[in-house]
Amino acid sequence: MGVIRTNAASAMLGVSPNTLRSWERRFSYPTPRRTAGGHRQYDLAEIEALRAAFEETHNISSAIAIAQQRGAGPASAPRLRSALARFEEPEADRLLEESLAVRSLERTVEEILLPAVEALADGDPHGEAGPPPEYAFAHRWATAWLAAARRLAPPATRSEGVLVFDASRPLDVDALHAQALELVLRRGGWRTLGFTIDLDASRMSRALSALEPRAVILTGRHASLEVLGQLVYAARRTGGDRVEVFDYRDALPTAGHSTVVRLGSTPLAARDTLLAWCDGDPERRTAGPALAPVRWTDVG
Repeated sequence: MGVIRTNAASAMLGVSPNTLRSWERRFSYPTPRRTAGGHRQYDLAEIEALRAAFEETHNISSAIAIAQQRGAGPASAPRLRSALARFEEPEADRLLEESLAVRSLERTVEEILLPAVEALADGDPHGEAGPPPEYAFAHRWATAWLAAARRLAPPATRSEGVLVFDASRPLDVDALHAQALELVLRRGGWRTLGFTIDLDASRMSRALSALEPRAVILTGRHASLEVLGQLVYAARRTGGDRVEVFDYRDALPTAGHSTVVRLGSTPLAARDTLLAWCDGDPERRTAGPALAPVRWTDVG
């Protein structure tokens, strides 16, 4: 993987070079190589393994035992969170590349990317104190990564169009989930368009006519039922009663009875539920509790 000098290794571990050398004498780990001039060069994989273990245990002897046993280990959400918390974009990119070698893109997004970014959130990102800088950086990085992956998605193979209305705010975790959902649906073969909720429903006719959506997915939690209803009404005015409405990650309140289907709280669960609905599997057409009744045709 590569080697680094003493100062770089100690900076990665958050200790002084003298402390790092004392660990070498006491524990014989990490074990540096020596250049012809006698300078220490540490194996980057050993330093990364030790850093991850030290962050977990906060005890050097335990951390060394763990690092020696498991090495750097496979790409994981905690390792990605750690890289993002240090603002190390190249390391974050590398970890996702490692994950893609053993996981599908969809599982990498759901099991690695989304949990890592969520772990850096600290309360309300729109509160008085604002988001932690680590979370803001991670959110921006994840948004760029998901956008690049969407551009590489293969052409649609299904006839159904899916319209995603995103009522989240820019730094919401739900905003990342909406982007991840659109990526997963595109890779699942659907013709997919995503719009923010602040669009004027009366001016969407061209987009709706081009897509002819079969499904409308509502996500995010910052829009009123009136606004959501106007958008759904506009979609149904183009596609008729064949357009079905779905809820992703509790965009609508839970109460009473409704035919609106919950798609779950993760991109893969949403994809599978939508796939079952499109392919006519009656046993998998509903997921989660009933939603509050909404008479979409009465709105607008």
